[in-house]
Amino acid sequence: MLAAFKTFCDAAAKSGSTNKINIKPVQSFLHLWTTRPGTSGGQMKTLLTAAAIGIAGFLSAHSASAETCGGHYRVQAGDSLSLIADRLYKNAGAWSTIHSQNIGAIGPKPNAIRVGMKLQLPCINGLPTGLPGGKEITSATPVVAAPITVSPGNASVRQKINLLTGDDYAPFTSKSSHNGGLITDVLQAAMTKANPAEGFAIHWVNDWGSHFDPLLSNALLDVGFPWYRPDCDTMPDSYRCVNFLFSEPMFETLMLLFVDKNRPFTFESDADMVGKTLCRPNGYLTFDLEGSGRRWLADQKITLKSPHTVKDCFDMVLAGDADFVAINEFTGRSVMKENGYGDKFNVLPQPLSILPIHAVVHKTHPRAEEMMALVSKGLKEIRDDGTYQAIIEDHLSRIWAEF
Repeated sequence: MLAAFKTFCDAAAKSGSTNKINIKPVQSFLHLWTTRPGTSGGQMKTLLTAAAIGIAGFLSAHSASAETCGGHYRVQAGDSLSLIADRLYKNAGAWSTIHSQNIGAIGPKPNAIRVGMKLQLPCINGLPTGLPGGKEITSATPVVAAPITVSPGNASVRQKINLLTGDDYAPFTSKSSHNGGLITDVLQAAMTKANPAEGFAIHWVNDWGSHFDPLLSNALLDVGFPWYRPDCDTMPDSYRCVNFLFSEPMFETLMLLFVDKNRPFTFESDADMVGKTLCRPNGYLTFDLEGSGRRWLADQKITLKSPHTVKDCFDMVLAGDADFVAINEFTGRSVMKENGYGDKFNVLPQPLSILPIHAVVHKTHPRAEEMMALVSKGLKEIRDDGTYQAIIEDHLSRIWAEF
């Protein structure tokens, strides 16, 4: 029995690359105990049995505690983002999240991955598991969603840094979403970390048209979010570029094309869009159609239709009145699910544009530079300590669970 037990110990020690458990001290202890004078056969048998059970239990417990979620993945031959998403997230549609979380490495074209490229895969609904660099899974029970409640204001907020956002822009800002939405949660954490001496408060004004002017332009409130930044290098005269300072990016979204499955289309370059009809609801941004030298609207290279709602756009595509719905991935997927359009549309893998989301402050604000520096400082600190990634993964899990 002793020989068999030592064989077990040797085998376990050799497999230390997986569990990193050194049991040689146990072997030495057993050798000393079993060779000491007066040790009976019964005592030795009891000791070996207890030790074997103890080590087996320890190995099992260690293995369970070491289970991880998310982490690094090296691209292999034959991989595509869809295949990686299907294999590791059990959902091929999650390719867009892999892309958006690795824009710096992959670039704007999702098929630009190469063998050996290192991708950071976020933990979404407990997947993927077993990758290097993942975080330990401490609980299988997600935190219950906590919609925010807005307390009535009072004159004391005048002394604080006052942040401005609006409702009904899920998953980014929404009173009914967990912690007010993804961007609200990120900025709340960043400002808490920055810890301004005067404190801060978040205000909800649902009239989005009033945010830039008069609320921010007159410094009635200080910092607005969430806002996209145009390409100010090619569009320096854009209203936002002329009038606002931007924080460091808080999140990057993919503007995707949703097409009728009965009218397949391949989008690989801007030249493919000439003569096409895009649909994006009235009041939504259009600068991504003009920037980076596109001038699609100014030079009438495309036709833009702008009905009242995103659903109207999907209906126009199905009716043949437009070729694509051009909308951010989350809004598009949400409308598809709500209306049972999942089997009627394809989501093209090539993004129409990649737009970072920022906080903004009007350039005429007397403390504009100071406030942007404060926000960016807080963002850097929550990125460095892991808070940012935890927030992103939490919200992405909730978002994808709905799809």
